[in-house]
Amino acid sequence: MTRIVVTGMGAITPIGLTAKEFWANLIDGVSGAGPITHFDASNFDCRIAAEVKGFDPAQYIDGKAARRMHRFAQFSVASAKMALEDAGLTVDETNTDNIGIVVNTGGGGMGEMGPATEALMTRGPSRVSPLMIPNLAPNMASCQVSIQFGIRGPAITSTAACAAGIYAFIEAMWLLEKGEADVILAGGTEAGITPQAIASLANARALSTRNDEPQRASRPFDLDRDGFVFGEGAGVMVLERVEHAQARGARIYAELVGSGLSADAYHITAPDPTGRSASLAMSKAIKSAGLQPEDVDYVCAHGTGTPLNDASETRSIKQALGEHAYKVAISSPKSMVGHLLGAAGAISAITTVMAINDNVIPPTINLETPDPDCDLDYVPNVARETEVRVAMANGFGFGGQNGVIVFKEWQP
Repeated sequence: MTRIVVTGMGAITPIGLTAKEFWANLIDGVSGAGPITHFDASNFDCRIAAEVKGFDPAQYIDGKAARRMHRFAQFSVASAKMALEDAGLTVDETNTDNIGIVVNTGGGGMGEMGPATEALMTRGPSRVSPLMIPNLAPNMASCQVSIQFGIRGPAITSTAACAAGIYAFIEAMWLLEKGEADVILAGGTEAGITPQAIASLANARALSTRNDEPQRASRPFDLDRDGFVFGEGAGVMVLERVEHAQARGARIYAELVGSGLSADAYHITAPDPTGRSASLAMSKAIKSAGLQPEDVDYVCAHGTGTPLNDASETRSIKQALGEHAYKVAISSPKSMVGHLLGAAGAISAITTVMAINDNVIPPTINLETPDPDCDLDYVPNVARETEVRVAMANGFGFGGQNGVIVFKEWQP
């Protein structure tokens, strides 16, 4: 059996430009939502988002290289750099072939399409950037990390919509278990706050339009929720085979012990209202970890704040955990950072690992009026100090892709 441990973390989020800053603000219930500044949204139905503020790619990437990559790839490189530093891991000729990368995304560099289309229509084909295609390509989430750090092991990017970040850790587990690498940089990244994306999602009635109260707009499991707040950012973890981590004297945060996948086979955007397929993924994850439902101390929920998702997820948790569902603590980081789509699962993974490390469960903020259909313990508004030995993170994506991972307190 291959044991896999977490030894480093890095994050770029709407509430912090490091994993530690993100975690501190998450515990304090700080919201990263505000008016959209990336473009003029004054005539949009939705005018709010959870943007990353103060990010300077020059702090992490050579200036020329930074100018030649999209923001989503900049986020992945920055997060990977911090994760490597946190893990005390230097990439060199002795280990580069045995390090891999799985950084997933939902939309990749979709922001490239707007400027390219405008240039084509107004100034002609010769004015379209030759970098449009490589910057648009989702695989640059991992490939730019490979290029920037000289990592020559497997480099994979898969797109699984809002479940992509969770899938990254599952795919990393497969690579480590197969012996393809000793170390994997795993996570997710997204930078898709564009006019086209906001307009489309708003027209689909997926986004909150609480424009006058952006910090109160993301309200998972609350009766008055009206949609999610679009977010951006990235999270990356260093995962290692335990023998490798121990041989180099690495600090170990937690152990990744289980995973589960399923598909709704239901709808392109709406979750299966019965919750049965999401429940299947949770049950698979718990079983693969060699645990029982009552062993789970914390569920980091997908918790988007949409009427359909929150009710469906509540049903799926009840089906997977049985009576224990009413005893387990559940919360949604999206209440503070918004929905980071392909990066959401990576942020949830960091949240679960930090909850285990600090024995603190972050709150679900803006939970003011409980929804009768969402009747579990969502740790409303204030963080809770309690023992967390086992934590589970959910990720559910458009098209019905479901991914669940389980982390456990490290015990040699």
